[in-house]
Amino acid sequence: MKKSTHTPAQAKLAGIMVKTPQNDNNGKIQMKKRLLIALTPFLLTACADKQQYQDAVLARIQKDQKLQEEQHLKDYKIDIERLAKCVVDTSGNKMPGIIAFDPQRLAAYRNYAKMVGMTSSPDPKKTLEELRTEFGSPKELAEANANFTESMLDCYSAMVSETEPEMK
Repeated sequence: MKKSTHTPAQAKLAGIMVKTPQNDNNGKIQMKKRLLIALTPFLLTACADKQQYQDAVLARIQKDQKLQEEQHLKDYKIDIERLAKCVVDTSGNKMPGIIAFDPQRLAAYRNYAKMVGMTSSPDPKKTLEELRTEFGSPKELAEANANFTESMLDCYSAMVSETEPEMK
């Protein structure tokens, strides 16, 4: 195989592709752009499902606060949006799936959102049956509910600790 003796300018005029560091970097950049474009729908879906779960958690906290069940939110001046984000992040650590756009994780976000909003469902009994099926079994649904409850308590505890003056 004979090496091209053309300069890059001559090769360009002749329509010959000469590998230069600049061309090689352009190829890598183009590949990264294509990969980003290919992954964008998955990333957006993952963000949407996580946001839907976070919105459901926030709605539940607001509903509980209106019912005066969560008086400590007012007593300790806890930011409910920050609390909802904390609950989503903490419960997400024990959800199935490794990364945000893993199909198992996406399904878990949707199922958790449905579970958290079950009390406002028009037919809670039907929703409960659907959740048992979607989670795989009543035991897995109970584990998910325990994960959510533990996450809520952990976040309350952490945020209350931040607001309390240090004991001396």
